[in-house]
Amino acid sequence: MRRSKICRLLNWEKNKEVKIKDQVSVIDENLSGTVTSVHGNRVVFIDDYGFTHSFRKDQLVLREHSLYENLQLQKKPEPGKTKSKKHHKKHFVLDLHFGKMVTHPERYESFERLFIQKEKLLETIAYCRKNNLKKLEIIHGIGDGTLQQMVQEVLISQTGLDFRNTAILHHQSGSVMVEFI
Repeated sequence: MRRSKICRLLNWEKNKEVKIKDQVSVIDENLSGTVTSVHGNRVVFIDDYGFTHSFRKDQLVLREHSLYENLQLQKKPEPGKTKSKKHHKKHFVLDLHFGKMVTHPERYESFERLFIQKEKLLETIAYCRKNNLKKLEIIHGIGDGTLQQMVQEVLISQTGLDFRNTAILHHQSGSVMVEFI
């Protein structure tokens, strides 16, 4: 039975024999209705809202609802939102303790130490921006506050980031958490 309906559709497409009360749809438009009259190559139909439309036969397709009655629909699961591997891991950590940055820290003067630490901080911020990392923890330690002050000045001079101390009292904190906006 289904094959005969498909053959009827194919024959209708070839011959375009439109009969009154046929259900038709307009190609490339969201418009359908019931045929009310046929005038040569023009077909007049009325839509579900009672409006009358006129189209050429080659612009119409026969709607046969019974073709779709026996079709089984399969629901596919929605694909989950994927996150990059960079965002699964913990935040990036930069330790500015000079003993961990060089092999012989005693060979450097205090101004050289501060300069190297500042360069390492600027390089790390640039690296985080280049690789779209969202968070950076800067460990500067608790001391006389020179390194902490330098870190604060560098972060204030940067745009596109937000930072806060990890402890309630920033003088007791040994690190700063930076979030890139």
